[in-house]
Amino acid sequence: MKTLFLECNMGASGDMLMAALAELLPEPDNFIRRLNDLGIPDTKAAISKAERCGITGSHINITVGGREENEDMFEEPAHSDHSESAHHIHHAHNHGGHSHTHHHSGYKDILDIINSLDVSEEVKKNAAAVYGIIAEAEAKVHGREPENIHFHEVGTMDAIADIVGCCMLVEEIAPDRIIASDVRTGFGTVRCAHGILPVPAPATALILKGIPTYSGDIKGEMCTPTGAALLRYFADEFSNMPPMKTEKIGCGMGTREYKTANCLRAFLGTDGEENDSVSELRCCIDDMTGEEMGFATERIYESGALEVYTVPAFMKKNRPGIILEVICRQADKKAVLEAIFKHTSTIGIRESICRRYVLKREEKTVSTEYGDIRIKTSEGFGTTKTKAEYEDLAAAAKNKGISLRDIRL
Repeated sequence: MKTLFLECNMGASGDMLMAALAELLPEPDNFIRRLNDLGIPDTKAAISKAERCGITGSHINITVGGREENEDMFEEPAHSDHSESAHHIHHAHNHGGHSHTHHHSGYKDILDIINSLDVSEEVKKNAAAVYGIIAEAEAKVHGREPENIHFHEVGTMDAIADIVGCCMLVEEIAPDRIIASDVRTGFGTVRCAHGILPVPAPATALILKGIPTYSGDIKGEMCTPTGAALLRYFADEFSNMPPMKTEKIGCGMGTREYKTANCLRAFLGTDGEENDSVSELRCCIDDMTGEEMGFATERIYESGALEVYTVPAFMKKNRPGIILEVICRQADKKAVLEAIFKHTSTIGIRESICRRYVLKREEKTVSTEYGDIRIKTSEGFGTTKTKAEYEDLAAAAKNKGISLRDIRL
């Protein structure tokens, strides 16, 4: 399984994530040329080598009209009660903004720009969804509907370039799953046109809701709304790096210098089934019939579980019951949890993260005197095992009117 792991120890921003992903490509400069050829209005991207705390990586600089501005700049609608209209969010990773007068774009205008670009439909869909996450968060913060939120023109073009660029890179890298670490947000306050706001900024905090975060020991804004939205949309899970064979490492550099290297790293590798991280989900049940439990087991399997089984046990007040054990891959955990809660009476589930070792499996069909039989071969760790598929054996035994034992012999 091709796995992409994003290390967000220094937070996340759109340009840092894009630079890290670009380094996973054979020719990052070719990607920058393609990004510039898209025709995002008055916008130009450039990639350069950068060093932080002795570590080298890449920095992508986005300029709009020749100026580098803040990553995200939002403006309230014209009827806002605020005396200052522009909402400039200052990001710890980027240079401070400039007080210029610009036009502003509504959410629909942004979608029109994205849909006009010469990219695949998948990239357009993903980019629109990521921007939608930002628009919904900003709308909730300002008490507006998303369609009534207006974005500062330069910040809009900058963010579109970051978001579309990241969507293009994810499509090209094509990982089977994306895992991100806990996200560092920073702490303290950040000054904007409306006043002084807490860190993480309100929109960022909403986007990160439900995602594991921590402030760390650096004062300032470490995670931007764009970085947060990209992680929320693309990451299948948030956890430590899984067991994997790393093949490539990309390092996207932030602008500022800290005691800790200001970078976001992307690890691309394979997480083979011979060494797999799985969730073991467990709950106790004493008020379901055997029929109900059988039905629930089938539905849980259908949701993506690898194994579902029960263990007899005595519950509270010496009631006979069962312990339901379910094993699933991390990527399928949400669907499996939903199935357990939906089809059983439990109101609580415990989880253990386990490392699973399995043999590599291969299946082929062979012709026998009883008909075609599928043979499964498992190999690895110095051993090989072969077994005929039960369903094929059972069908052949019924057809020939013999026992299963006879056909196996």
